[in-house]
Amino acid sequence: QVQLVESGGGLVQAGGSLRLSCGASGRTFSNYAAGWFRQAPGKEREFVAAINFSGASTRYTNSVKGRFTISRDNAKNTVYLQMNSLKPEDTAVYFCAAISRDQWTWVLLADRYDYWGQGTQVTVSS
Repeated sequence: QVQLVESGGGLVQAGGSLRLSCGASGRTFSNYAAGWFRQAPGKEREFVAAINFSGASTRYTNSVKGRFTISRDNAKNTVYLQMNSLKPEDTAVYFCAAISRDQWTWVLLADRYDYWGQGTQVTVSS
């Protein structure tokens, strides 16, 4: 089992920045790739970014490329999502998730992930 806890959400004005953190406990976190997803009211959960087990590879959805950066510190069992130049359309609940390191091909697919956090609200005002 891997337990994930997100933090760092909040209310920010458009153009501002937030840094989300996802702390992991339980099984060896470096055996897992990690992803961030988000879900806005009335919409399906969507992929935002993912990072492989070592941190050497990342993937982003097109709408956040150049604005968001995913990173991880395996010594601290933590994954981060630095969000810059935030837009009102970034408003959502953001979820951290973990997927086995050998499933990297499938990191865009939410139903492939094994573990999920409870989510943290990000609200961007215009």
